[in-house]
Amino acid sequence: HLLSASNLSEAETKEITENIINLTGKALENSRKIAHNLLPPVFEKFGLNAGVEELCEEFESSKAVKVHYKNEIDFDESEIDRHLHIFRILQELMNNSLRHGKASEIWISFNTVSNVATCNYEDNGVGFDSKSVENQKGMGMKNIDSRISFLNGTILINSQINKGFSVVFFFFLKI
Repeated sequence: HLLSASNLSEAETKEITENIINLTGKALENSRKIAHNLLPPVFEKFGLNAGVEELCEEFESSKAVKVHYKNEIDFDESEIDRHLHIFRILQELMNNSLRHGKASEIWISFNTVSNVATCNYEDNGVGFDSKSVENQKGMGMKNIDSRISFLNGTILINSQINKGFSVVFFFFLKI
């Protein structure tokens, strides 16, 4: 619309055009980020472990937190729908560790015992009173609970003020 105005100088036309190109580029970049966050390509192509590795790298590089990740599970690629729930749980936990917990380090590990998979998650953030009903009402925690239910799993949350945050969740693997 701005370009159709009469009496524009060449410099004004160039400035408007550059602004349009810049804004269009930003819109495209944001669209790519949104699409990538819906289902990261590495997750879809290489599975949960690769997706979590990339998530950890992303948090380390852009959010100034050290993430320690260890996986001892060979995830079945046919369960990608279930794995997406696990990925989203970790994404939510990591975001909460930074946003609310002000954590500088996060530890994530997967292992299995008797065909029950376990994810241990811990941070060194400010923590919170996990016994408080108020801290269990947020959309993030409700979202995590519904994903755990979908996995037919269970979750244990432990946190105390000034003592960080830890979560263990269990889910069954395909044999």
